[in-house]
Amino acid sequence: MNSLLNIYNKYKEVILYLFFGVLTTVVSFGSYYVCSEVLHIYYLISNVISWVFAVAFAYITNRIWVFESKSSDFKSILKEVFAFVNCRLLSGIIDMVVMFLLVEALFINDLYAKLFTQVIVVVLNYVFSKLIIFKK
Repeated sequence: MNSLLNIYNKYKEVILYLFFGVLTTVVSFGSYYVCSEVLHIYYLISNVISWVFAVAFAYITNRIWVFESKSSDFKSILKEVFAFVNCRLLSGIIDMVVMFLLVEALFINDLYAKLFTQVIVVVLNYVFSKLIIFKK
């Protein structure tokens, strides 16, 4: 049991990022599914809507639990939010381009394409969060 605790402590940030990354993917994919399949909204618009939900969820979880941000004054938090949203915009654009290419050029089902793009997005967002947004 001690060795598991040591492993957790050593890799806590990565473990929590992956855990909340999975939850963010559930939020993203779930909201995409509702928009696309239930409400029949065009897949690229559904993707933008799901991006908004995912970014909001991810900022809160990353700030509090993953990177344990200590920013408390308004200016610092605003700077953090601005950096977070800008980095997520970049990964969101990559998500949109890859989705478009997979669906329109390769004729892959949009739900499969969405799952594929989430892997790319999770990796990119960890790098952005670690190196730019929540750097110690």
